[in-house]
Amino acid sequence: MKPTRVFDFIEQQKRKYNGIDVCLAAKEKGTWKTYSTDDVLQIINQVSNSLLRYGIQKGDKIAIVSENRPEWNFIDLACSQIGAVAVPIYPTITIEDYNYIFNHAEIKIAFIETNALVKKIKSIQEKLPALEAIFSFEEVENIESWKTFLKDISEEEDRNLSEVKQNIDVEDLYTIVYTSGTTGPPKGVMLTHKNVVSNALAAAQTLPVEEGKGKALSFLPLSHVYERTSVFSYVSNSTSVYYAESVAKIGEAMKEVKPDVFCTVPRLLEKVYDTIVGKGMETKGLKKAIFFWALNLGLKYDPREKQSFWQKIQHKIADTLVFSKWREALGGNIKNMNVGAAALQPRLIRSFWAAGIKVCEGYGMSEASPVVCVNRITPDNMMVGTVGPTLEGIEVKIASDGEILIKGPNIMKGYYKQPELTAETVVDGWLHTGDIGELVDGKFLKITDRKKELFKTSAGKYIAPQLLENKLKESFFIEQVAVIGSNQKFASALIVPNFEALERWSQEQQIAFDTKQELIKNNQVFNKFKKEIQKANIDFARWEKIQKFKLLENEWTVETGEVTPTLKPKRKIINKKYESEINEIYT
Repeated sequence: MKPTRVFDFIEQQKRKYNGIDVCLAAKEKGTWKTYSTDDVLQIINQVSNSLLRYGIQKGDKIAIVSENRPEWNFIDLACSQIGAVAVPIYPTITIEDYNYIFNHAEIKIAFIETNALVKKIKSIQEKLPALEAIFSFEEVENIESWKTFLKDISEEEDRNLSEVKQNIDVEDLYTIVYTSGTTGPPKGVMLTHKNVVSNALAAAQTLPVEEGKGKALSFLPLSHVYERTSVFSYVSNSTSVYYAESVAKIGEAMKEVKPDVFCTVPRLLEKVYDTIVGKGMETKGLKKAIFFWALNLGLKYDPREKQSFWQKIQHKIADTLVFSKWREALGGNIKNMNVGAAALQPRLIRSFWAAGIKVCEGYGMSEASPVVCVNRITPDNMMVGTVGPTLEGIEVKIASDGEILIKGPNIMKGYYKQPELTAETVVDGWLHTGDIGELVDGKFLKITDRKKELFKTSAGKYIAPQLLENKLKESFFIEQVAVIGSNQKFASALIVPNFEALERWSQEQQIAFDTKQELIKNNQVFNKFKKEIQKANIDFARWEKIQKFKLLENEWTVETGEVTPTLKPKRKIINKKYESEINEIYT
């Protein structure tokens, strides 16, 4: 019997395989702590029962504020079994956002990871009238541990819990996911059991891993429904899930876990690629020549094209001397790497596929639970430059103005407390995405831009910033970029350089500098970036070309507010923060 509610995935794993030894795992004090299927079932039942003892009722909202860890899943699944609504909240957001989400969702109980996060919430607790209690995952003074919920269940309580679980319907609200707000304040996306389960099952069909034998590494935030649904797809496939300690320790976790699959976002994949290229640039002589010969070979690779005899020989040599080391760095066992949340540069897809690492770009949004389309690992179901075919059960059509519309069992119940916005967004069952795209060969969806991010120049010409930004980021010297120019005569760019590559190049050019500020003001550096921009401009119409630019010394991070937790640029904040630099460009 297929799962219909999210907590059914764990029970299915128990029925189908009699459980697996490693359902979930995470590092504790430097050692992997694992939880079997039986462990997970016992813990979530204990937590569910304790929540009922506390007085939690169906529809009550419970916040989870934490990085990825098995305890995150325990609380999430425990809530789902009794009809409580889990509200995941990023641990990296501002105090203002915490205040807004806690009050908007009327959070009753919060499970919070660390002392620092508890302090943040405690500092505004008097402004949160609905909040009754805080529990912590780590030891925090004067705060009860989540472990107080791990209590034995009596026979009567067990019967009551079973009855409560049976009464959870597929259409019941499972979670409220607050969007990261690239275009305004967070919106509460309401997702039912049916929404998430249908999406996880459809996504699981694309996994190139033998059921019950695979390993997945997880490091994208579970607070984003992309990783959360992905984890359910792993669990449904009885693939063991290992949580990396942090983004900084992904490389270490890769070597230890040797995963078959994982999900990532373009920004992190770009960093991996830049690191690889950086190491290649440090080599000398023949080694350096071989590295860049292999790299250039990879940039021309097309997974859909059959290689000639000579191409196969070249590829074999490149694989032996260069590409095999890339796979080794990712654990040596990777079969599939799904990439979403933002547009991915085609050169990265080609390079990694050439290296035997099947990077599959996909597309989705929180309102769609979230996956809509994804490229597969088979050449006939993948096309570079697109986000692939739709998942099973999902329909996509293109409106007359180019907007992508989606229909399926994965479409949200609506926006919490925003019926008018819901009615504007979901019309006759079709989700209006706000994204512009086209269907290639009637099968592969291609995204061209965000409808809301398109802007007009003062001459009335439309510019799609994402297309320009992706092209600019093909330069080894450009780390981050935001294209600007709304109501101006021409398009310009704010650029954060890849300082590692820039400093290496500057030393080769014998450019003296002490600080990043000195470096970005150097005329030779300015001219270098001017040439990089000219190369990117070739593919664009006259009115789209970048005419001017500003180099910035500080990276954009979640902590400093310029990007979302999934590392997409917050354009309004960037425009406001760099108002004086933008004014300099246009005066």
